[in-house]
Amino acid sequence: MNIELSKQEREEAIASVQRYFRENMPEEIGQLGAGLLLSYFLEEIGPLVFNRAVEEAQQRLQLRLGDLGSELYLAPMQYWTQANRKRSR
Repeated sequence: MNIELSKQEREEAIASVQRYFRENMPEEIGQLGAGLLLSYFLEEIGPLVFNRAVEEAQQRLQLRLGDLGSELYLAPMQYWTQANRKRSR
């Protein structure tokens, strides 16, 4: 799976990489270098982040689905029980 950014997202990411270098590194990085570095990170490290996000989403869904039975359970044969409650009011 290839992680693709829109043109605007890519431009913003490149600007962010350049700012990071400007504020944290001894040398600045140009737009071409920042774009190449961004492409490298997306290809090399992006799948790790993506896979972790998918794993966490699966875990959350499994927790929710595990509770689904208790959340949606309706007791059968309740007509007379409810009717008796209504009568006693």
